[in-house]
Amino acid sequence: MKAKLVALIYIFLMLFLFTDVSHAAPDSARPLDEPAKNQSVNLPKAELSMTRHQIVIGGVSVPYTATAGTLIVRNEKDLPYASMGYFAYTKNNVPDSGRRPVTFAYNGGPGSASIWLHMGALGPRRIVTVNAAPTPPPPYRIVDNEFSILDKTDLVMIDPVSTGFSRAIGEAKDKDFWSVDADIESVSRFIRQYISENGRWNSPKYLLGESYGTTRSAGVVDYLQCKGSMFFNGVILVSMATDLELVFDDIPGYHWPSQFALPTYTAVAWYQKMLPDPPDEIAPLLSEVRTFALGEYANALAQGDNLPVSARKAIIEKLHRYTGLSVDYLDKADMRVATAQFAIELLRERRDTIGFLDARFVGVNFDPLAKNAEYDSMDAAINSAFNAAFLDYLHRDLKSNLDKTYVLDANVWNTWDYRHKISESGIPQPMVNTGIDLAHAMGFNPNLRVLVLQGMYDLGTTFLGTEYMVSHLNLRKDLRSHIQIQYYDAGHMMYIHEPSLKKFKTDIASFVDQTNQFEAK
Repeated sequence: MKAKLVALIYIFLMLFLFTDVSHAAPDSARPLDEPAKNQSVNLPKAELSMTRHQIVIGGVSVPYTATAGTLIVRNEKDLPYASMGYFAYTKNNVPDSGRRPVTFAYNGGPGSASIWLHMGALGPRRIVTVNAAPTPPPPYRIVDNEFSILDKTDLVMIDPVSTGFSRAIGEAKDKDFWSVDADIESVSRFIRQYISENGRWNSPKYLLGESYGTTRSAGVVDYLQCKGSMFFNGVILVSMATDLELVFDDIPGYHWPSQFALPTYTAVAWYQKMLPDPPDEIAPLLSEVRTFALGEYANALAQGDNLPVSARKAIIEKLHRYTGLSVDYLDKADMRVATAQFAIELLRERRDTIGFLDARFVGVNFDPLAKNAEYDSMDAAINSAFNAAFLDYLHRDLKSNLDKTYVLDANVWNTWDYRHKISESGIPQPMVNTGIDLAHAMGFNPNLRVLVLQGMYDLGTTFLGTEYMVSHLNLRKDLRSHIQIQYYDAGHMMYIHEPSLKKFKTDIASFVDQTNQFEAK
């Protein structure tokens, strides 16, 4: 019996000595930035391709390092759950890089990679396209971007999971990231890890998102400020879409997007020379239509079937004058015309269709009886150029040889979970409005400033919709001046219009200068 006991003690001792007890250590015993050891097997490693370049911006030479890479992002359990691709541009020879501004930027979709802002506006190289017309087939032109923001701030272009080279890893699946809140969290975790790994905690920090990227930015800034102890100097919203109820105009039962689209219809019809009585200057008419849209028109829509026949007729006559659409069409449409319907109807008699994201673009209408536009003529005009030129730049200039397919569009918008849970409430919004997050972030950090950039010919995110979102943030009176709007004579991607690109850079540069001047009191 004693011999058996000794044998059992020996076996137990051997098991103890040769067992990796670190697997039993609680997560709380591991430093925050140390990855879980038992997750390292068969997981991808971070990859980097770094090249050095030089560019002249505003007459000044800017030497910089370009990094095309991936970062292994960890979840709330500190386990790797995503390999996220990014492109970073950092200025060389900076005495203290820890104090230089850094801007994190991305496009929207949801499901879009970052190449549009990357190669259309922000990065040191840009793709040249034809203004308001189809860009001819290759070869395409990539030129030094004299309007890059790299002279003012370092730049990190982020591709959310399922786009670019970004993929779920470990036990996670790509679809786990296809929701408002999961997307906000993963991008926030990427930013926090990038800041830590690159020693940028003391740098002035900015977010810049376009379209759904503005939905994301409003959530990310609040998430990082409240949960990540990371304050931001500024948020730049390009084509604002924080309240998607005002953006999605094809949801049954929702009538208010129609009133916010109306002034944009007027601007587009004026640009396309389709107004029955066009003024020489559009600004006074747009002021009139804004008042009508928020007053008389909104009241008429609110009355529904109770609207008197005489009042309905008067409203339709005004809509005809403001849109160029026929009285008969407006009557049959019940005074509500969705943007996809407007895009096909305005130039139907010419067998043309206009761009959804930039209505200055005109394309062929393949079906003269179509109810909605079949495609976006702006997309058709520039997509091929951006795709081919970017992939050439990626491999030729950035020397990136990642053994993956770069996904420009993950096509997840129609399966996306648009619900959003506000931290103060246990009930999620059925349709996301991160304007609430943005307002909270501005109150939580009273020094935070917001810059909104808005195109006048954008049917996707209309300028009256943007104005409404800004005016309904319910900010304290002294904080209302902390958000400003700049307008452009272009569309959703205003930067593909070179005069607007120049203004785009000037507005952002001024914003960075202004928000990088705060002094501790």
